[in-house]
Formats: sequence, structure tokens, C-alpha cells
Amino acid sequence: MFSKILIANRGEIACRVIKTARKMGIATVAVYSDADARALHVQMADEAVNIGAPQAAQSYLVSTKIIDACKATGAEAVHPGYGFLSENSAFAKDLEDAGIAFIGPNVRAIEVMGDKIASKKFAEKAHVNTVPGDLTVIADAAHALEVSEKIGFPVMIKASAGGGGKGMRVAHGAHEVAEGFAAAVSEAKASFGDDRIFIEKFIEQPRHIEIQVLADSHGNTIYLGERECSIQRRNQKVIEEAPSPFLDEETRRAMGEQSVALAKAVDYRSAGTVEFIVDKDRNFYFLEMNTRLQVEHPVTELITGIDLVEQMIKVAAGEKLDHEQSDVKLNGWAIESRIYAEDPYREFLPSTGRLIRYQPPEETTKDDITVRNDTGVYEGGEISVYYDPMIAKLCTHAPNRKQAIAAMGEALNRFIIDGIEDNIPFLASLMRHPRWLKGDISTGFIAEEYPDGFGRNELPDDIVRILMVAAASIDQTLNMRKRKISGQMSGEKVTFSSKRVVVIEDKEQPIGIKYDGDRLMRVIFETAGEHQEMGVNSSWAPGQALWQAQINGSPVVVQVRPIVNGHRLTYQGAEVEAYVYTRREAELAALMPVKVAPDTSKLLLCPMPGQVVSIDVKEGDSVKAGDKLCIVEAMKMENILRAERDCIVENIKCAAGDTLGVDEIMMTFE
Repeated sequence: MFSKILIANRGEIACRVIKTARKMGIATVAVYSDADARALHVQMADEAVNIGAPQAAQSYLVSTKIIDACKATGAEAVHPGYGFLSENSAFAKDLEDAGIAFIGPNVRAIEVMGDKIASKKFAEKAHVNTVPGDLTVIADAAHALEVSEKIGFPVMIKASAGGGGKGMRVAHGAHEVAEGFAAAVSEAKASFGDDRIFIEKFIEQPRHIEIQVLADSHGNTIYLGERECSIQRRNQKVIEEAPSPFLDEETRRAMGEQSVALAKAVDYRSAGTVEFIVDKDRNFYFLEMNTRLQVEHPVTELITGIDLVEQMIKVAAGEKLDHEQSDVKLNGWAIESRIYAEDPYREFLPSTGRLIRYQPPEETTKDDITVRNDTGVYEGGEISVYYDPMIAKLCTHAPNRKQAIAAMGEALNRFIIDGIEDNIPFLASLMRHPRWLKGDISTGFIAEEYPDGFGRNELPDDIVRILMVAAASIDQTLNMRKRKISGQMSGEKVTFSSKRVVVIEDKEQPIGIKYDGDRLMRVIFETAGEHQEMGVNSSWAPGQALWQAQINGSPVVVQVRPIVNGHRLTYQGAEVEAYVYTRREAELAALMPVKVAPDTSKLLLCPMPGQVVSIDVKEGDSVKAGDKLCIVEAMKMENILRAERDCIVENIKCAAGDTLGVDEIMMTFE
């Protein structure tokens, strides 16, 4: 077994590998760029080596720097994590030549499976079901249109070396092919240094289901069930679960056996994932094989009890797998939510900055419910513009799907992040979405259910009522505190009643409050002569970020953030500003003028921190609504900014290559 390994990665996956290595008694070496000098994975490792500038192309993607770090520290093996060099066959070969073990598959498997065109041809020879398409490399936009029309719309335009949703575009008609091809080529070249593109049929209403495989160098290959990864946005996975709520045992076995057959055909070793598209009739088609550890691997670990990183390290050291196929049992249900630094209310645009507050839910196993949080950040740390926006992977495991979802909803309610925007409100709202709860999902779920994006929609009455109770309880606790400080109360238990008005968004609710001086409070809703009383028991104290209570005996957790004259409350994906007034204060508040937002209709503001890739118009150009104005790259994704109305470009205030902040003016219009 190795005595020391180097992790050629950063963030949560580097931390994840370090944890297992430590458990195995193996010393670890971290590598880091200048931007990551104080990162969590650097703090956790036994040693750390600086490998250059913040840009990945000058640090994490430079194989010679990784190899030099191994030689300098005496690391015997390299775990690549995912992304960066994890599926780079040249890197694996360079390590082999340097006498350093690669904790991953052999070079040939990486080469064959890492190329989407070659892998599909190989899969066909191995009798694995494949998606109809044309595996020739597309030369230009005209060729793309010709092939697309031959296959039949809709089609998927894909980067041969792609992964993680990069270099992928769907064309529903001929008018979308040219732009989709250009975008896929540009993104593929920037992300992988390989701009080869191919086209295949786009399966409508598909599910994205993948099979985890493990193999060693002694001829043993097994599959560990499946993961459902259909909840995606822009081809990027958002929520994963294991097992799939859609598969039956027969389909699961068939997919697993084909995955094993493919792995054996390329003499695979280590952990790998065979991805499939599955239609509504459970027909499944090979999509690609990822020759690395997947982001969503924790859900497989939770339902099988098998540490995939540990098995990868053992296989790389020449040992046999610890398990045979008959040992693999799927136990319970696991769900993973990807916590990203992005603003769900602004079309999920990236957000960067300092984590002023970072308090994830406690990792526990209690009453058959497990909460796990794989993360690579800490309170006070920085979310950089240079890398992927992932903050953490929050996972729950329970005896069944319903319990796992409920546990995830509660865990998300407890996950506090301040200083940047995050997608937790969106994830929390998904946990109560009817289609998700039923398992009626596809890769088009988010686009179908949120066609206009995720917004602050009308809240269900039950959630509004809980938030009103929380607001009333918090306000009453603060008032009691103030009275004690001012000496207006002796400190003895006092029983009194008060009347208030709770205002949340555009809803005003008269309430009565009865308080006995301890934790127990009764909130009475007064509507049209009817009175509904709700008992509240909470130990919340001013300054606490979580209001935890029992409402009529049911546990509730609400996030609390102070604002002027009120509080911002967050619960189950709902974020509201709540105010509690006396009856007279409510009358006066209703007379206050409403602040009008400034007119920005003649400005193009940079919606995210990022770098300008191209400016596609000139000053004086007439543009139509929907025309492309420019491209901004942020966190490895290219974002096309389009005109919102017909107008004339008056002034361009930036150029390609410029780095901009949020809301910086890019253009003005007449």
C-alpha cells in the first residue's frame, strides 16, 4: 500500500480524498494555485505545494507541475479527483513514465472512453445500446445542418471531449444549428482544448441514469446499482439520487451487465461510471463512460456502504476489490443536492466573494437518518471567479425515498450561507415540488417547471402562516428582551396579551399574542371574525441564525436575518421580508411611499463577475430583441447576453478580455 499520495485537485473533492486517505493511514499532499493558498484542502493535507497562477491552465492543468510536486514530496501515487486532469490520458502516461501510480484506469481506457465519438463506436462493438446519430467529426456549420437534417430534429450538438455539460447544445430546428454549433465549438475548445463536435438524436423526455462500476487488475468487475441524475439545468446536474425511482430490477440488471461488459472490453480498473439516457418505456442508450470518480458518488456510497475512494486507492496499489457482485446490496435511499455559488433569482448567474457566514447542518446519523456534507470551503473563505461554483454536496440517507426527501428539506432549511448568493432556496423548493415527490422527472424537468426561471412566486398558505408565526414569535422575544433591559419588567413571569399586524410581502395579517413568560406562546390569527390559535414553543434568542420551534407540536426550522425594522426569513425555499407592527404602526406603514427601481432599460449591465469573451456588435448598430450582443465567461461557462428590445447601440464601454464585476455597464442604447 502507498505511504503517501498527492491529490491533483482542489475544493471539496480534494478534501473528500484526504479524509479517506487519512482513514487508511496514508499521508497526503495538496497542490494549490495562488488563489487557493488558504483553501480548506491545503489546510487538511499533511503537505502542500504551490503550483502557480490562479488560472487552471497555468496551475491545475499543468501536468509537469503535478509530477514535479510528486517528486519533491515523495508522493507515490496521484488521485486526480474529477475535472482538471482526471480524464487526461497524456497525464496518466506521464505519471506511468515517471514511476508514479495513477489512481484511476489504464491509459487505453481513458483514451477510448474519454472520446465520445470513439467510445460510442467501441460501445456498439461491445453490444451496448447506443443513441442513433452520426459519429463523424463535424467540419463546420453547414456540415452540422446537413447531418442534423439527416438525423432529424431535435438533435444534440456535443463536444467529443466534453463532460459536465460543457460544449453541449440542443437544436430543435435548422435555425438553431449554426449558433449551437459555434457555441459548442467555442466552449469545447476553452474547456478541453479539443473542439471536435459530433451530433446525435436528442431523446425527448429522457432520464439520465448512470451505473457505477468498480474493477481491479485481477479480472474482477462489479456494478453498484444506479444513480438518477435527471434533475439538470443547462446539462449540469443539480440533484442526484440512488437508486432511481423509475427503474425496475430487470432494467437495473440489464444496464449493470452492459456496463460491466463495456468495462471488461477496455480492461478497465478503478471506479468508473457508465451513463445512459432512458426513455419513458425504459429503453436505455449508452451516453458516455466517465473514467473517474463522479461528483455524485456519495449517494452510491450511502446505499451500498462501500467507500469508492478507498477501493480506487487499493486497486491502484494492485490489490483486489473488497467485494464481489453478490455482496452488493442496495440499502435505503440517498439524495444529493449540489450547493452552488449562484443566484437562483437572477437566472442562476454565478456569485463570488467572501463567505461571511457558512454554517452547514451538522453531519449526523440518528434514527436511521444520515446527513453528510462534502465541502471544500469554510466561514471566512473566498469563492473565486476562477473555478467551478460548487460550494458543497449535501447528502441525506434514509430507509425510503420519502424520508430521504424530508431529511433533505430539513437539512437545507438549516444550511446557512451569507456573503454570496446561493441556490439553496431553489433546492429547498424542489424538495416540496409535486412532480419531484412523485418521481415524475426527466432531464427537461427544470425547463418545463420553471420556464421563466425561478422566482418569488405566490407562496402556499401553510408556508405563509408558518412564516407569520415565526415573525410574531421573534418580534415578541425581542420585545421581552428590550423590556428586561429597560427595567420595565421585574423578571418575574408575566402573563399578558398583545395585538399585532404581521406583514409578509403584500399580505397583512392581524394577530393576537398570548405569552406566559416562558417559551410557550400562543399566536391567534384573526380573520373575518374567525380565530385560529397556534401554540409555539421556541428557545430562540436574539442573534441566533436559526429559529427552531414546535408549532402545534410539529418541529419547524426557519433561517433568520435582521433587516431594517424587520427580518428576512427563509423556509422551504421561500425567502421573505417580514415585519411585525402594532395596529397603529401598520396604519402608518401603509402610507409610506414605495421605492421605485431606477430605469436601466437603456443599459446592458454585466449580470455576473466574469471575463468578456467577445463583443458581437458595434457602436451605431441596430439590433433586434433577442440578438446576441456579447459573451461573458464566468466559472468555466460561457453566457450569451442578448438584446431585450429593438434598439441602437450607442456606446460600448468594454472590450474582449476585460474582467467585469456585477452590474458594471457594458453598453448603452439610444
